[in-house]
Amino acid sequence: MLKAILGLLAIITTGFTTVYANDFRKNRDKSKNNIFGTGIIIGFITDFLDAIGVGSFATTTAILKLNNKINIPDKILPGTLNVAHALPMIVQAFMSLTVISVDMKTLICMIISAVLGSWIGAGVISKLPEKKVQITMGIALFGTAILIVLGQLELMPTGGDATSLTGVKLILGMAGNFLLGALMTAGIGLYAPCMAMVALLGMNPKAAFPIMMGASAFVGPIASTKFVKEGAYEREISMGITVGGVVGSILALLFVTNLPTYWLKWLVAGVVLYTAITMLAAGLKKDNKSNDDITVA
Repeated sequence: MLKAILGLLAIITTGFTTVYANDFRKNRDKSKNNIFGTGIIIGFITDFLDAIGVGSFATTTAILKLNNKINIPDKILPGTLNVAHALPMIVQAFMSLTVISVDMKTLICMIISAVLGSWIGAGVISKLPEKKVQITMGIALFGTAILIVLGQLELMPTGGDATSLTGVKLILGMAGNFLLGALMTAGIGLYAPCMAMVALLGMNPKAAFPIMMGASAFVGPIASTKFVKEGAYEREISMGITVGGVVGSILALLFVTNLPTYWLKWLVAGVVLYTAITMLAAGLKKDNKSNDDITVA
């Protein structure tokens, strides 16, 4: 069954890569080559960190927002994150899914629910006005920062010994992963909240890895295909991040297995929290400005 899952993932990956590469080739802006090069560096760093458990979406958002030389409209930031990191996440899944065992029925159900959530979410997010995207991402990033802090303080649920979900717990897990798949298209990473959810449901925390990596690997290309077709992403930075991210993921999984991340996660939490506040302030300011304009008129 695992071979069938990996085979299906390979087919989906091929389809997404074709769509992604063709769109980049047809619409590439060669005047932005410097952004492409910067993207490679960003991708290498963020997906290297992703592969060792720090995460990539929140860190990439923070880097992009703090870099004044990269001007990406907030409206297309969710699409940029999903498209850029889709292939690196797939690399991580292929290299990790065979290491930890989990019940196949649970794995398949959780992946399918996340994919359905992302498919619906991508269609909604790609059409939202910028201020709503800013507020959505601000709230999502704030939630991510809280999860990181709770994990650092060892206040996250520790889970049990189960490697499968059945009955009501399986239904709750599928509902949760559906929501997380939708939120992933808004720019919030699936890893941390998925790990917390399966622990709350009594699963062994290690069982979260194939679930969250498998779900992300399927969600990434499927949701990203919609973003690519809508043109709702920044091409140069995305392709750069993809190239650097694939290399970073491979190197991390091959050569780095026990890198201490405690203080790094505190740093990431602080940067993500700052980025969340910035995003929320921008979205709320835009709302206030719009209201003022209406009042004056």
